[in-house]
Amino acid sequence: MKKQFVLLTILGALFLGAFSVAAQDTTATAAPATQQASGDDAAAAEDGGMHQLLKDWFIDGGPPFMWPILVTFIIGLAISIERIITLNLARTNTKKLLIRIEDALNKGGIEAAKNVTKDARGPVASIFTQGLMRASEGVDMVEKSVTSYGGVEMGKLERGLIWISLCISLGPMLGFFGTVVGMVFSFNAIEAAGDISPQVVAGGMKVALITTVGGLIVGMVLQVLYNYLVSAIDNLVNTMEDASITLVDILVKYNLTKK
Repeated sequence: MKKQFVLLTILGALFLGAFSVAAQDTTATAAPATQQASGDDAAAAEDGGMHQLLKDWFIDGGPPFMWPILVTFIIGLAISIERIITLNLARTNTKKLLIRIEDALNKGGIEAAKNVTKDARGPVASIFTQGLMRASEGVDMVEKSVTSYGGVEMGKLERGLIWISLCISLGPMLGFFGTVVGMVFSFNAIEAAGDISPQVVAGGMKVALITTVGGLIVGMVLQVLYNYLVSAIDNLVNTMEDASITLVDILVKYNLTKK
């Protein structure tokens, strides 16, 4: 969790810096001329670049609706980056590790093999350590220990995915909430003006469309990261299972050699 909070702080600072002027500009643009909306966006893109364009969209979408979407994106992105870093650090060259374990068993026995696994990082090495600690109790006990601890390590790998999934669902929902509120603004404007001209409904429609786009972007980006994480976890789990079977075979071979 500490890593997640650190990443959250960093990403929050970046995004807040990008939109720090949003609240100030909101008061200055509280009553914009709706007929120059498309022209303003084009001018913003030319004058201030993408940063200015995004800031204008953020203001036009309504900070009360866009801030929750942005915060949801920051939280989901922070957790995703933390998980990606963690999973990349969890990768181990299992072939080299198994060769080192077998070599240690032949030269120094179980204790030497445990020293090798303790010095290695990653869930595979942790599972090997648990299995070697039960080696004196027989191969069957090693298999049970490896299987049980493998479930624990899998749970650690999947930590945080539920929160990414929540952000994936929450982002579009917040966007659609802004859509509904924007439509309500439009109908209120029509009722107050007694007219259905484009100028009357443009403000509410802009809120509706921009919040929808924001929510969908959050959902799409986080969904891609979520699928990548699930795929990476599946690969690690398959690696753990294959390596565990190989470890049991090495221990069987070692016990037969001792006899």
